[in-house]
Amino acid sequence: MHLQFIGIDPDTGKNGSPTAWVDLESADIVIQSYTADDETRAQCVENTAAGHAKGVPDHETVIRIPARLVPILREACDAAERAQL
Repeated sequence: MHLQFIGIDPDTGKNGSPTAWVDLESADIVIQSYTADDETRAQCVENTAAGHAKGVPDHETVIRIPARLVPILREACDAAERAQL
């Protein structure tokens, strides 16, 4: 696995922060962000896509990505597409 750093939350301090990388081998986007609170997780469980079981599987989690990270995620999406070529 080779991760390409894309960007970090521009409003971050020096202790942890939402960050985006792209795995150049799989073109997956890798995100570090805030753990969603219980209310957000409950809403995700209630608003599950039709045909899917309710709940968050043990191998998945719900994260919250701040809106200010959107431009960095766009860049990550572009990098992921380039990695697939």
